[in-house]
Amino acid sequence: MELHDLTTLTTGIALLTCVLAVVGVHSYASGRAQRQALVARLSATGQIPVAGRRRHFPTLDRRLRRTGFGRKLELRLLATGLDITPGEFVAAMLAGVAGLWLIGQSTLAPFFGPIAGLLGIGAAWQFLNWQRQKRIEKFINQLPELARILANATQAGLALRTAIGMAAEELEAPAGEELAKVANQLAMGASMDDTLGELADRLPSRELVVLVTTLVLSSRAGGQVVSALRNLTETLEERKETRREVRTQLSQVSMTSYAVPVLGVGSLFLMNGVKDGALERMTGSPAGQAAVIIAFGLYAVGFVLIRRLSRIDV
Repeated sequence: MELHDLTTLTTGIALLTCVLAVVGVHSYASGRAQRQALVARLSATGQIPVAGRRRHFPTLDRRLRRTGFGRKLELRLLATGLDITPGEFVAAMLAGVAGLWLIGQSTLAPFFGPIAGLLGIGAAWQFLNWQRQKRIEKFINQLPELARILANATQAGLALRTAIGMAAEELEAPAGEELAKVANQLAMGASMDDTLGELADRLPSRELVVLVTTLVLSSRAGGQVVSALRNLTETLEERKETRREVRTQLSQVSMTSYAVPVLGVGSLFLMNGVKDGALERMTGSPAGQAAVIIAFGLYAVGFVLIRRLSRIDV
């Protein structure tokens, strides 16, 4: 009798274990599916990096995101459209700085190692600014088509939220990607003012500010949004052509701003190649070091002044 009871108890415990195992597997699969759906929605809105590859330096990335510098860097990276996290960018920048430090120290003189490292930091930030500006320019060129699609959709009786989702599907990157983020944020319950304001912050431009203001005012007070978008489309087309002409006229000046510091750095290699060890002897005294620092400062000032003087706001 006792053996029969023990067998029954063992069988019951085994069945209960199997049931709990099935329930646990089901709960794990359901939770994993919900997590993947949440990650997909947040990735589409730009709140977390897009999944698809293994992320490097996760610890450094988490620590950076807790700081103000990390949050500003994350916004700048989002504006560039690069599939890279703040931790990966900082790690790559530090590796580049270390490499340039060693190259400058070994090929020129030990004094040029820190200078080359600082140039590496400046080059990294300049690369981000270049990527961001290129993405903004491409987005501005798509604004007339965007305004035309929104005007046609609203004229057909569609709501503005639906029109934005339709434009996200029809337009290519970067406008399609940015509008997809806006549409997903609106679907998650965010307000029209906040989502369009974030879009204007990510890709700042006068044209986008005018379009965002038109859409926000129309969503608040109603009105003739179709006619406003039609007029805005014509204005954006004219500004697009004007910007293209100005950029073509100033292309030579922009190349000059980059050529001047490149010639200065090239002269150092030329000087060291003509007489080996000349730079090391020159930077061996405080006067020579001060002269090199002043020269690099003047090159930097010249670069900034040429860029500022050749900038024309249209």
